[in-house]
Amino acid sequence: MGPAEGVWRFPAPATEASVPVTRHAVRDRLLAQGLNGVRYQELVDDLLLIVSELVSNAVTHAAELSPEVVTELSVHRAWVRVSVEDGDPYRPKALENDTGSTGGRGLLLVKSVTLQAGGACDVEHTGEGGKVIWASLPVPPEPGH
Repeated sequence: MGPAEGVWRFPAPATEASVPVTRHAVRDRLLAQGLNGVRYQELVDDLLLIVSELVSNAVTHAAELSPEVVTELSVHRAWVRVSVEDGDPYRPKALENDTGSTGGRGLLLVKSVTLQAGGACDVEHTGEGGKVIWASLPVPPEPGH
């Protein structure tokens, strides 16, 4: 039996203080949904790293155009998706394989962790003119499956 499914949103001001607050809120929700124990440890660690990097990036680069960032957590039996939305339309290059860039290391880390876990990540524009950066990771199967 996998985790309990659901979708949660965590709006926060676009300030550095929102990074640990959001990470802790997501961690608490993941654990409440049953993603605890050794089986899920790597998944939870990866998701929290991704949340930290995405929220930090949004706060650092989008705060001028976006007073709030919204993290969304979607838990499904087979996958977990985290996304961070802000009001800045700029599409970060790190998720587009820009190896010549000197910045964007956090987004390269997100992409690397996501792909290594067998997941996917991307950037999408919102209807309001901002963007959503998301990563979806597979839930580890039950032992023996």
